[in-house]
Amino acid sequence: MAYILYSVTVFFIVVATALFFTRARWVPQLPDLPGAGYIYSRLPDSFAGDIEAGLTSSTFDLSGNVEEGDSRAGLDGVAKAEVLKIMKKRRLTFDKARKVYMESRFKANGIGADGIPRDPKFVSFS
Repeated sequence: MAYILYSVTVFFIVVATALFFTRARWVPQLPDLPGAGYIYSRLPDSFAGDIEAGLTSSTFDLSGNVEEGDSRAGLDGVAKAEVLKIMKKRRLTFDKARKVYMESRFKANGIGADGIPRDPKFVSFS
């Protein structure tokens, strides 16, 4: 019995090693899982790439940055990923997803949706 277990274990290790080293050939032929390409796709690192990804609108226009030749890396990667995730998950437009993202950031930092801090010690003079 131990001989069979040993043989199956060695066979499994050999097959797993062969699959690992030949993954460049067979992984592209696998069918795409729904959402897998979106979650693990590389985000663009320029304003032009951000525009192509749909991260622009009439109220948040990035075309001026591209026209002026802005050499910065584009929008913040973490915020960009979160906004894209909200857009995909809730099927929202870019502006609405950006609003949801900012409201969640405000809430996490103790700021109300109106922009006023929710700290009980906060004093405002107007």
